[in-house]
Amino acid sequence: MSGEALLVLLSVAALEALLSGDNALVLAVMVKPLPPDLRRKALFYGVLGAYVLRGLALLFAVYVIQLWWVQVLGGLYLLYLMLQHLRDHPEAKPLPEASAQSFWRVVLMVNLVDLAFAVDSILAVVAFSKDLLLVFLGVALGILFIRLAAGYVVAFMERYPGLEKVAYVLVGWAGVKLLLEGEGTLAHLLHRPEWALHLPKEVFWGITLAILVGGSLLSLKRHA
Repeated sequence: MSGEALLVLLSVAALEALLSGDNALVLAVMVKPLPPDLRRKALFYGVLGAYVLRGLALLFAVYVIQLWWVQVLGGLYLLYLMLQHLRDHPEAKPLPEASAQSFWRVVLMVNLVDLAFAVDSILAVVAFSKDLLLVFLGVALGILFIRLAAGYVVAFMERYPGLEKVAYVLVGWAGVKLLLEGEGTLAHLLHRPEWALHLPKEVFWGITLAILVGGSLLSLKRHA
């Protein structure tokens, strides 16, 4: 592999990890209700599904970037997760038993939400190189990093259960981001860019940091 190819590979992997950084938190929240052994399986099948979906997405990038409704549905689902948690205040404990149906439902939702997050990153990573195999390898490395990060996030939430509510608020905020991205995609498809509601990355990550820091301090103070 040439130096240029290696640089493209690492750049795509880093870009995938950065663009989908919030995805790791979302995945952690989605698999956490499962028992520990099923969590690992869910993340494993999520990796396999992500590789297949990303591979297809790269091949059909021109069509994937028009899937505004996937982003909207993904955003609505994440908001639903947040509101359901804040309403019900479920205990931060794994379910003693999980049926095959509930397990595969989690796996399915993990892959659908992953696809929703992928819509905005596909165009960016394809711009790095016309070599789809090289781009896919970079994306694969980024996906692997996200899945590993999700496992650590689950462990962290188990160690500090008071932070689980903060995690769900962040998931809801990620849902808002997906909704706005879906609306922006639709606006461009309708050739009405002035209708697009833009959420600058600086604003998104600034609010994310504020929720994380502020929520963590409040949670730790409450349980001190």
